[in-house]
Amino acid sequence: MTGTDVRAAADEMTRVLRPHHERDWSVPAGTLTWSCWTTAAHVAHDLLAYAGQVTASPDGGYLPYDLRVSSTATPAQVLTVVRACAGMLATAVDAAAPDARAWHFGPCDPAGFVAMGVPETLLHTHDITVGLGVPWQPPPELSTLVLRRLFPDAPTGAAPDVLLWMTGRGELPGRARRTSWRWRAAVD
Repeated sequence: MTGTDVRAAADEMTRVLRPHHERDWSVPAGTLTWSCWTTAAHVAHDLLAYAGQVTASPDGGYLPYDLRVSSTATPAQVLTVVRACAGMLATAVDAAAPDARAWHFGPCDPAGFVAMGVPETLLHTHDITVGLGVPWQPPPELSTLVLRRLFPDAPTGAAPDVLLWMTGRGELPGRARRTSWRWRAAVD
């Protein structure tokens, strides 16, 4: 996975949510306790945090900084912040050596940070669309890439459905809904 994938996920988030930027984003994002606005700001936060990890290559924890999106930012402005942070992660990953490692609950390669940034963006886009009542599913191509990297034990099926099920956001026929999950981004 490369920076192109992070940019594609942010482009998709913007494409699906920007037409709804004047709606009430204070409603809960799907089953989350966060609002749609807070969920979008969280995506920006994670993308920036991942970019910092890739750039600084710490080996024992996350860098001690945080992104604060102004509470007066409109939903459209928050989406712009998401795109900016996605661009920073994409640039950091594409500039990093493939054998570089940074901490994320163990050593993680640059592609692993992309593999986390893409589903953070897509899954929380899904949460926001559920909260806003907008029908949408993650793109199949990006879902497939994420499943291969983060969920090697995923069952077969349509990649968007499987990704939503793997993260407790959807149903799969014949399988109980998941109530907990964890992806594996670190490499040996």
